Amino acid sequence: MNTNPKRFSNGNHPYDAQADGSILGPVSVIGLGAMGSKLARTFVNNGYVTTVWNRTPEKAAELVGLGASGTTDIADAIAASPLLIVCVLDYDAARHILEPMREKLSGKVVVNLTTGTPEEARTMGTWMRTQGAEYLDGGIMAVPSLIATPHAVILYSGSQTAYETYKQVLERLGTSHYLGSDPALAPLNDLALLSGMYGMFGGFIHAVALAGSEGTKAADFTTTLLIPFLQAMIFTMPEMANQIDTGDYSAKDASLAMQAAHDTIGEVSRVQGVSAETFAPIFELMKRRVEEGYGGDDIASVIELIRKRPSS
Repeated sequence: MNTNPKRFSNGNHPYDAQADGSILGPVSVIGLGAMGSKLARTFVNNGYVTTVWNRTPEKAAELVGLGASGTTDIADAIAASPLLIVCVLDYDAARHILEPMREKLSGKVVVNLTTGTPEEARTMGTWMRTQGAEYLDGGIMAVPSLIATPHAVILYSGSQTAYETYKQVLERLGTSHYLGSDPALAPLNDLALLSGMYGMFGGFIHAVALAGSEGTKAADFTTTLLIPFLQAMIFTMPEMANQIDTGDYSAKDASLAMQAAHDTIGEVSRVQGVSAETFAPIFELMKRRVEEGYGGDDIASVIELIRKRPSS
C-alpha cells in the first residue's frame, strides 16, 4: 500500500452541482483498463462525482482531465464513495486489491464487473457479506465502445437491495437485467450468451467458407442470403425453448430422423475442400439422438444429450 498517497483532480470539477443544486454520485471505479476507463468516463460524462484508481496511476490522467478525481491509494478510492465499481483482470486480481482493505468495505455496495466463473462469483459474494458489504456481480455483454449506447446490456445478480438502490446509476452504462440473488447467475448467463454467440459465429464461418468455395463474396452472401435466412430461423427459437421447458419434442415439420439421415452438409463441404469441423459436433449429436430412438423428435431434443437438469 502506498504510504504517501496522492489525490489529483483538475481543480474545477464541472459536475459537482446540478441545475437544482444537487450532486450526482459519488461513485468510485477501481480498474482502468479499456472497459474500466469507459465505465468511469460514462459516469463523469453523466455528472457523477467519480473517483478513479488504477495500479498504474498514469491511466487516470485523461479521466482526471475530464473531471474525475484520481488517487494513488486504494483506501482513498474506497472511502470516497458508497458505490464501488470493480473492473479488473480477474477475480484473483480483485481479491488481491480488496483483501487488504476488508475493514473499509463495511457499508459499501461493491459491483464487480470483472469476468469470471459462477463459483468465483459465489465465493466473492460470501466474502463481501462477511466484510459487511452489499455485493452485486455483473456480466457486461458489450465491448467498451458500446457502453452507454442502446446496444450495451449488463447482467446483474446478488443483493437486490443494492441493485434497486443503484439501478438508475447502473442504467447509465447500458440496459440492465437483474437475474436474482445468487451472485453466480450473472456470470453463468454471461457465459451462456457468449456460447450462443460463438455458435452463431461458427455457423457463419462455415457457411461463408462453403459459399465462397465457388467464388461467392462473403459480404454479398452474408447481406443478401445469410442474414435474412437466420432472421427467419430466429423466430423458431421461442417454440424450441417451449419444447425444452415442457419436454414435448414432437416434430412439427422436420424430424431429427429426416435431418440426420444423410450428412449432406459434411459431404459437400469435403468435396468443396471446406472443413466441416464447426458443423460436425451438432450433426453427431443429432445422429446419437436418432440412434437412441428419438428420431421423431424436433432438433431441440438434442439438449437431452448435454444438459444437467437443475435440482428441484
